[in-house]
Amino acid sequence: MNQPQFNSFADFWPHYLSEHGKPATRALHATGTITALVLGSLLIATGRWWLFPLVFVPGYGLAWIGHCFVERNRPATFTHPIWSFMGDWKMIGLLLAGRINDEVSRIQTKPR
Repeated sequence: MNQPQFNSFADFWPHYLSEHGKPATRALHATGTITALVLGSLLIATGRWWLFPLVFVPGYGLAWIGHCFVERNRPATFTHPIWSFMGDWKMIGLLLAGRINDEVSRIQTKPR
């Protein structure tokens, strides 16, 4: 399977967003990331820092459920881990700002 090559995050972003095209996938990503943040904060605040690796369970688990069962694609984490991490945060920021649908429309209508 040939993976597309990207020269910058700006080049990667439309691909990332297309791999997260369904609202359920985006919601699973946001829920997993926010849950991981809260869990991580609680573990640190309560001095249970050795349990910190548990934050990856909801963070990646819910995202991968979205890819496997909703989008039926392979997470970009495997091929572009840093840009995928950046994409997660950009997507969540747009979701929380109520601007994700505008961004999806913009990307879909942008000439290639």
